[in-house]
Amino acid sequence: MLTYNLEAREGLPLYEYLYRRIRTDILDGTLAADERLPSKRTLAEHLQVSVVTVEGAYRQLEAEGYVCTRPRQGFFVLPVERTAPPDAVPERNVLPSIPPPVWRLDLRNNHVGGVRFPASVWARLTRQALSDGGLFDPLPHQGLLALRQAIAGSLRDFRGMAVSPEQIIVGAGAEYLYLILVQLLDGNRKAVFALEDPGYPKIRQVYGKWGADCRPVPLDSQGVCPDALEAVKANVLHISPAHHYPTGIVTPIARRQALLRWAEGANGVIIEDDYDSELRFAGRPIPTLQSIDAAGRVVYMNTFSQTISPSMRVGFMVLPPWLLERYRQELDFYACTVPALEQQVLARFLSGGWYDQHVNRLRKEYRTRRAAVLEAFASSAFAGKVTIQEQGAGLHFLLRLDTAQSDEALRKKAEGLGVRLGFLSEYAEIPHPDYEHTLVVNYAGLDAERLPEAMELLEEIFSV
Repeated sequence: MLTYNLEAREGLPLYEYLYRRIRTDILDGTLAADERLPSKRTLAEHLQVSVVTVEGAYRQLEAEGYVCTRPRQGFFVLPVERTAPPDAVPERNVLPSIPPPVWRLDLRNNHVGGVRFPASVWARLTRQALSDGGLFDPLPHQGLLALRQAIAGSLRDFRGMAVSPEQIIVGAGAEYLYLILVQLLDGNRKAVFALEDPGYPKIRQVYGKWGADCRPVPLDSQGVCPDALEAVKANVLHISPAHHYPTGIVTPIARRQALLRWAEGANGVIIEDDYDSELRFAGRPIPTLQSIDAAGRVVYMNTFSQTISPSMRVGFMVLPPWLLERYRQELDFYACTVPALEQQVLARFLSGGWYDQHVNRLRKEYRTRRAAVLEAFASSAFAGKVTIQEQGAGLHFLLRLDTAQSDEALRKKAEGLGVRLGFLSEYAEIPHPDYEHTLVVNYAGLDAERLPEAMELLEEIFSV
C-alpha cells in the first residue's frame, strides 16, 4: 500500500503533494509499469484523506501520461523512462546572477535617468487611463490610434513633418523597429545595408543577426558620402544626419540632397534614425531628411528613450506610402509590442502638452550641465592635454587626448579606479589612426556636485 507522510508537504495542497510523491515513485521505478494503483477509496482510507484528494492526484497523473485507467479495473502505471522528477532541478544547473558593476564614474552611459520628469503628471494620466475604459479593447497592430495621432502632431509641430497617423508604426524600442525594417527591406536577401562607420554598434548587431549584408561606409566631415555608397553597392542606408553618434557630425543640406538623389537613382531606402534631435541647445532643430524627401525614399524613426527614460521601450517609425503597403501585406501579422496602458498614457502626455514642457526643461537642464562640464574640463589640471569637439547638441562630445598610452591601457587603468570610459575606436568597424586616443564623453550623469571628483579621477587616468 502506498504510504506517505502528508505532514511533510510544506504548504502544498494535499492532492498536489500526493500527485508528486506518486510521480516520483513512478519515475524512480518504485512503481513498475503496468502496476495497479490502489483504488481511490482504499488509498483515501489508508492515508485518512478524502476521496476527492486522491481522485485529484490520480487525474493529474493521468493527464500527464503517468497512469491510465482501464474500464472496471482502475488506474495502472504507464511505462516511462526513469529520470528525476521535473521539479527536482539540480543545483549545479542554475546559473548564478551576475550583478552589474558599480562605477565611481561612468562616461559611457548617456541615459537621462528621469531628470526633471513630471512623475506626478504621469501618475495622474495613468489613473485617468485606467478609469476611462478602453484598456481591454483590441490594440491595432500599428499601435494605438490616439498615440499615432499625438506623434503625428508632435512631428508636425516640432520637426515640420506632414505625416499621417496611418504611416506610423509603434514598437518596443529602436532594436525592435530595426528588426521589423530588416525583414521589410531584406525579405529576399538582396538588400545591401550601408552603416555609418564609426556608428552605433547595436545597429550592426541587430541587422547582422538577421543575416543582412551590412557594409561599413566611412564618414567625412559632412557624414556619409554618396560615392562611398556606390562603392559598396548599397541600396539601404541607415543614417543619423541631425546629430551622428558618436562623432556628433551634422549633415548639411547639400549633402542631404545628394543622399536623396542617390536613393532615387539606386531605387534605395534611407533609414533616418533621429534618436536625440530634441536635445539641441543652440539654434532651431535641424530639418529632417523625411521633410525634404519628395520621392518617398526615407523611413523616419525615433524613440522616447532619451527624453523620458531608456526603460520606456516605446519607439516609432514613419513609413512612406509604398513601403507601408508592403508592410501591411507582409508583416501586419505582428502584434504591437508596447502595452496598451503605456500607449494610452503616452498619448495623453503628448497631446496634453506635457511632453513639450518636459523637453524644454530637459534642454535647460542639460544646456546648464553641458556648460558646467565643458568649463570643468577647460579648467582642469589636464586641460593642456585635451581637445574637445562638440556640436551643441546631444548628451555627449568627443575629447581628443594627447597621450602615448594606448586606448586599451587607458581603459584598464580607468577600470582599476572604478571609471568606465568609451573610445571612438570601439565604435568603428574599420580601424583608423584618427580614432585613437579619442574619448566619447557621455555627460548625462555628471551633475555639478560630482564634477570635482570626476576631474580628479580623470587626471589620475591621463597622467603618464
